[in-house]
Amino acid sequence: MQKRRYLLMLATLLVVTVVYAGAREQARQMYPGWNLGNTLEATEGETGWQSTRTTQQIIDFVKAQGFRSVRIPCAWNVHCDAQGRIDPTWISRVQEIVRYCLNDGLYVVLNDHWDGGWIEVEGFSSSTKAFQPVTDDIVNDKILRLADLWTQIATAFRDFDDYLLFAGLNEPFQQYNLFNGRHQELTPILMRYNQAFVNTVRATGGRNAQRTLIIQTPSTSIASATDPAVAFSVPSDLAGADHLMVEVHFYEPWNFCGQEADGAWFWGKDNLVEGDDHNSSWGNEEHMERMMQALDDKFVSRGYPVIIGECGANWRQVPHHQARHDASIRYWYSELNRRAVNHGCVTMLWDINVPDRKGEQGTFTVIDRQRLQVFNPIAIEGILAGIGAGKWPY
Repeated sequence: MQKRRYLLMLATLLVVTVVYAGAREQARQMYPGWNLGNTLEATEGETGWQSTRTTQQIIDFVKAQGFRSVRIPCAWNVHCDAQGRIDPTWISRVQEIVRYCLNDGLYVVLNDHWDGGWIEVEGFSSSTKAFQPVTDDIVNDKILRLADLWTQIATAFRDFDDYLLFAGLNEPFQQYNLFNGRHQELTPILMRYNQAFVNTVRATGGRNAQRTLIIQTPSTSIASATDPAVAFSVPSDLAGADHLMVEVHFYEPWNFCGQEADGAWFWGKDNLVEGDDHNSSWGNEEHMERMMQALDDKFVSRGYPVIIGECGANWRQVPHHQARHDASIRYWYSELNRRAVNHGCVTMLWDINVPDRKGEQGTFTVIDRQRLQVFNPIAIEGILAGIGAGKWPY
């Protein structure tokens, strides 16, 4: 009998260890990650920005490509009634998709994305046309709304296991025309929103009392997140140490990764074409390493894992040196993933399900969800090569 009690107690301890592994152990198990992009964050609904309704088979296929976590960008405020209550049908659909991922043993990051800009823009500027400082009354009103939304969301997901992580925002004050050069000025406001998010989720209790929460940095910019002058810091947390992660995004150099017109086609020291106007002229391998090292120094080495919640590079159909462009894409993904892993950062591929390269414009699409096919095998090859070459630091 005593032996049986001992074995039962040991089993219970083992279960607790798995359930509450902590943010650092979770991060080790989450890379590489994938975004269900242009889907639940679309203000017109799930198929407003792409045409495929999410199914268990799609998530199964994503897992089969080697991904171990799924980020679900999500809109909530646009699905509320006049009293601010989230549509129960919408909550149920999001829960269904989260379960698809959990069924496959994948970690899930669920956020409040751009969501019409109600806080990510209007929480930092009282005008969306030209920057106008927000008053303290506006900030307090946004905090109340943030708390109301996250109380509803966290309560709806309170009993989901700890493979589900919450991210409070997406890209706060990201709009370049409004907020460029103002990151230092606006970061104290962002930190108030981040603290309100943490406090709100913890107050809903249950599994949320210890659930890992992900905090967004200024504009999710690595440069701003790690700049001493900007002075960004993580919130305090009643759950104690090892229950918070930090989120940044990485699309650098932008002229190679995301610029649609007159962009760079070639990246990496061995992929540049001599004398070509489409060579990337900045953001090389050394820049990438500096960014990853800065994240390590500021956050990872201090116990806060980093989620690179979005990253990607447009795959283009270029009129000359297509093979050199393809090699550039593969190399960019490989180098980012290798260096991120070496510095304890989790990459999450941005993927929008629009399988058309549109010539030189390019696309972030990697998986064709409608056909259950890999649309951009070069990206997958690069990701897996980088993951395989990297070494997690702890």
